[in-house]
Amino acid sequence: METLQKQSLVEKDRQNVWHHISPYSKESSPMIVEEGKGSWITDHEGNRYLDGMSGLWCVNVGYGREELAQAAYEQVKKMAYTPMTQSHVPAIQLAEKLNEMLDDEYMIFYSNSGSDANEVAFKIARQYHQQNGDTNRYKILSRYRAYHGSSMGALSATGQALRKYKYEPLSSGFLHVAPPDNYRKPEGISVEQYNLQKAKEIEETIIWEQKETIAAVIMEPLITGGGVLIPDPVYVEEVERICKRHGVLLIIDEVICGFGRTGKSFGHKHFNIKPDMITMAKGLTSAYLPLSVTAVRKDIYESFKSNEDNSHFRHVNTFGGNPAACAVALKNIEIMERENLVDRSVELGERLLNGLDELKDYGYVGDIRGVGLIAGIEIVEDKLTKEPGSKERVGKLIADCKDRGLIIGKNGDTVAGYNNILTLSPPLSSTDEDIDFIISVLRKVFSENEA
Repeated sequence: METLQKQSLVEKDRQNVWHHISPYSKESSPMIVEEGKGSWITDHEGNRYLDGMSGLWCVNVGYGREELAQAAYEQVKKMAYTPMTQSHVPAIQLAEKLNEMLDDEYMIFYSNSGSDANEVAFKIARQYHQQNGDTNRYKILSRYRAYHGSSMGALSATGQALRKYKYEPLSSGFLHVAPPDNYRKPEGISVEQYNLQKAKEIEETIIWEQKETIAAVIMEPLITGGGVLIPDPVYVEEVERICKRHGVLLIIDEVICGFGRTGKSFGHKHFNIKPDMITMAKGLTSAYLPLSVTAVRKDIYESFKSNEDNSHFRHVNTFGGNPAACAVALKNIEIMERENLVDRSVELGERLLNGLDELKDYGYVGDIRGVGLIAGIEIVEDKLTKEPGSKERVGKLIADCKDRGLIIGKNGDTVAGYNNILTLSPPLSSTDEDIDFIISVLRKVFSENEA
């Protein structure tokens, strides 16, 4: 591309495009991505980068999959759109396939994004209790540091103060408790005991808030964008028992953790639980087209079948369940199964964590943790005090990686003073060489920043 044309693109971008979650900067220019293949993206100047974040934790099968483009093309040619007030073949086939993957029976409600899917879950939870005579159950309980979306209800459930700042007041009826953070647990207590204590705090909140007012608990299998906080299994399983004990629905947010990201088809399959609702997006189509799902246990759905006025679920989404998106999701799942990408997630995740283990020797690395092909590197100023790493230190590490051709992320705009975890979430289709490249770049960058 000619130099003048390149400069023109940057200038037009500055004049017309408002970038997501990005502070204004007069000097810096956005990366203008033109092409992707496998785990690599190429910008408009021809620079290649390994995308260590799969976009936003979502391009699970990698870039440039012509099969997915063809699936969308064939479906759009045949029938591009029908609202989900009716139905179409790809939606039916995908719902059946998702139930097969979940190994359970759910009703599948289609939307566009993870935020949408969670909004649907909150509305269903509230209406379900209303129609069962529990008219006081409306509160939704979630955790600090967790992210559940950017729309007003989903943002209310989100436990990241910086995401909410200047947008409040948000929707009422949302409560928060602290999640287990095993790296920062108190001394003299086991991880299992600590996690059980944190689960007990959920029960205490339910009781203190008057249990008859609590509609649902929502949680990710592990907190992802909030800092890669991985619970002990006893925590998740105890939370389910608490919910059942108090008549509270359990919503599991699989928007990031689903579709192989954690080394299981869904993140909650690491635990012995059966969620009442499951939300999913991102890896559902590997982000080739927008699509999300709220999977609802069939006995909950039954309460919406009454003939009474206004007992049906009065929610509509113009683009939710788009035929082409459903066709892409089916092909995406087919690719994942054919290439054993869930198993590859385990193999590559182990390779990545083993390769990064030596970084723990650096004075500013507090912890390295991961499951499947998600990893978090907690940056600190002092190993003993565990004081979170400064914005400048974290920013320089990310910038230095980019200079060497590697895109990594961080838990940005979450909680003031705690945006100190570097995040990695490369495509599940990455090669061994791709993972070795990530390890090599991080080792070099961390070594150069040791002083």
